[in-house]
Amino acid sequence: MIEKALSGNGRYFAWLTFLLVIMGVGGLCYLQQFNYGLGVTGMSRDVSWGLYISQFTFMVGVAAGGVMLVLPYYLHNYKVFGKITILGEFMAVAAVAMCLMFILADLGQPMRALNVLLHPTPNSILFWDMIVLNGYLFLNIVGGWVILNAEKKDVPPPKWVKWLIYLSIPWAISIHTVTAFLYCGLPGRHYWLTAILAPRFLASAFAAGPSLLVICALILRKYTDFDAGKEAINKLVTIITYAAILNFFFVGLELFVGYYSNIPGHMHTLDYLFFGLTDHAGEVYDNLVGPMRFSMVIGMAATIALLFPKMRDSYTKIGWLCGAIFLSLWIDKGLGLVLGGFVPTPLEYIVEYYPSKIELGITAAVWATGAFILTVLYKVAISVKLTK
Repeated sequence: MIEKALSGNGRYFAWLTFLLVIMGVGGLCYLQQFNYGLGVTGMSRDVSWGLYISQFTFMVGVAAGGVMLVLPYYLHNYKVFGKITILGEFMAVAAVAMCLMFILADLGQPMRALNVLLHPTPNSILFWDMIVLNGYLFLNIVGGWVILNAEKKDVPPPKWVKWLIYLSIPWAISIHTVTAFLYCGLPGRHYWLTAILAPRFLASAFAAGPSLLVICALILRKYTDFDAGKEAINKLVTIITYAAILNFFFVGLELFVGYYSNIPGHMHTLDYLFFGLTDHAGEVYDNLVGPMRFSMVIGMAATIALLFPKMRDSYTKIGWLCGAIFLSLWIDKGLGLVLGGFVPTPLEYIVEYYPSKIELGITAAVWATGAFILTVLYKVAISVKLTK
C-alpha cells in the first residue's frame, strides 16, 4: 500500500518538499550539536531538561489521545468513528516517532540510547518509559496497517489483530502515566511533586490529541474528498470539551493547594509562571508569564465556547476553537510544565532557560518529520478508503 504515497497532486508534493527543507536545515543543526555537544543548547546544570523534553512530554499526550477513538469504536462498537479510527492510530504512530526523536536529540549522542538495552535497569522509570513508548508504537503500526490492508482487500481483519487493538487501549494510558512518573517521582521539584500529575497529563492528552485529529480531519475535508462526517466531528468535540474542563479543574486544584497552603515550595513556581518571581536582589524573572497567561485565557475561552451549540454550527468555528485548545495545552505542557518546574532550583536560585537557535532548528525538524510521517500515512489511508 505504501506505493499510494508516491502519487498525488502538486499541492501534496509541495507540502512534502517544504517539510523536507525544514528537516534538512534541522539536520544541519543536529550535526553541529552532534560534533560540539549539548553546550550549543540553552540547557545548563540547573536546567537539565529543555525544549526537547518539554516537546517529548507534550507529544506523548498527543499519542495517548488516539485512544479516545479506539476505545469507543472497538470496545463499544461506536460505528460513527469507523472512518477516522485509522487516522487516530496513524497520528499516534507519528507522535510516538517524534517522542523518540526528541529523546535522541536530548541525549546528545544517539548511541547512548543503547545503554538502556545493554544495561537495563528495571528500577528506573526511564527504562519503563522506553518499554511503553516502543510497545505503543509497535501496536499502532501493526494494528493500523493490518486493518487497513484488510479493508483494502475487502476482507475481515484477522482475529489476532483485535487483541493488539484491545491491548493498545490500556497501553495508551500507560505511556502518559509512566511519563508523569518521571516528574512526580522527583522530590526536589515541588511543582512536579503532586499525586494528580498523571491524571492531569491524561486529561490534557484526551483534549490535545483529539483536537489535533479534528484539525487534521477538517484539513483533509477541505483539500481531499475524504469527509470524517459531522457526527464523528461533533462527538470528538464533546470529548475535547469535557477533557479540557477536567484539565483546567486539575490546574485549579494545583493553584488552590499552592496558595491556600501558603507553602513557599508550592508557590514559587506558580508565581514564576503566572506573576513573575523576584530574587533576593530584587530582579524579576518572568519570561513565561506572558505565554502562560495567554494559554489559560485562550484555553478556557475556547472550552467555554464549545459548550454552546451555536459555536459548533460550522467547521470553521470548530477548527479555530480546537486549534486554540491545542495551542493552549502546548504552551501549558510543552513549555510551562517542564521549563517552569526548574524554577527555582533546590538551592533557591532562579535560573531561566532560553532555547538556542540550534535547539529551535532541531525541534522544528522533528515536528516537520512527524508531519511528513503523518502526511504519508494519511495519504495511504485516504487512498484506500476512497477507492472502496
